[in-house]
Amino acid sequence: MQILNPTQTAQALPYAKLVPAVAEAARQLASGEIHAPDRMVVTIDAASVLLCMPALGADIGVTKLITVHNNNAQHSLPVIQGEVVVFDTATGRRRALLDGPTVTARRTAAVTLLGIQQLAPAAPASAILIGTGVQAAAHADALAEFFGITDLRIASRDAAKAQPFCDALSKRHPALKVRPVASADLARECASADVVVALTTAKSPVIPAQLPATTLAVGVGAFKPDMVEFPPELLHARQIVVDHIAGAQHEAGDLIQAKIAWDKVRDLSSVVAHGMPQSGVAPVLKTVGHAAWDLAAARVAVQSLAGG
Repeated sequence: MQILNPTQTAQALPYAKLVPAVAEAARQLASGEIHAPDRMVVTIDAASVLLCMPALGADIGVTKLITVHNNNAQHSLPVIQGEVVVFDTATGRRRALLDGPTVTARRTAAVTLLGIQQLAPAAPASAILIGTGVQAAAHADALAEFFGITDLRIASRDAAKAQPFCDALSKRHPALKVRPVASADLARECASADVVVALTTAKSPVIPAQLPATTLAVGVGAFKPDMVEFPPELLHARQIVVDHIAGAQHEAGDLIQAKIAWDKVRDLSSVVAHGMPQSGVAPVLKTVGHAAWDLAAARVAVQSLAGG
């Protein structure tokens, strides 16, 4: 079994290979070729949870074990820690141990990229990210590397974090024009963005209620019933696509609190398999994560390790 640290895990998961792997996993999930139960969530304390996410394909299986300790800053430790075990389905032979937070960040960004590819009216040239955490950094890298966007704006409720975040991005991607956006200016800035992606754990909407018809809004950060990034007005005005309906029904606080009718919601697997009807109004995409996306990442990593 090969053990990969965070840097090695990232290197084994290039977005050019990860996005089509997630698309294939979506097709297999819809056809029943991937078996994955709902994520198991075990409460550790008021600020901490243990997450267990297994998935099986015909070729390989994975189990991701993640802990989320929201108060870890006081211990100078990461909030999210964990690993992904990869094994052969036929024999159980362990193939790799991947860094869990890195897999989570990159496969989540890859799901967003796939959603943009499937749902946006055109490949984006500009984007606004709301948030400055690990997921925001992964999404910024993904948008720059996969779509080659040239205009990226970063919005944060904590203005002191936005500029250093932008500076770090500029060093990683010199050709990228990146700048901070004040919360008060977010609605105006969104009027000229192709994509708006929220990556927060907010409990009140952070995405503007009014967006241009062609702007695709993506909610990524809120993953509990009490968390909200989308305003109800926007959800009720547009077609909603989720990465996995069963998970969203338990975890997508945006949709739960807005009392969305689930029979009107589509999942990404069906969009990948059957396409999206043409419309003059872009849908919205809500993701909560699924073990099938970890399996997709594991396939890419195994291929990379084999020299593929």
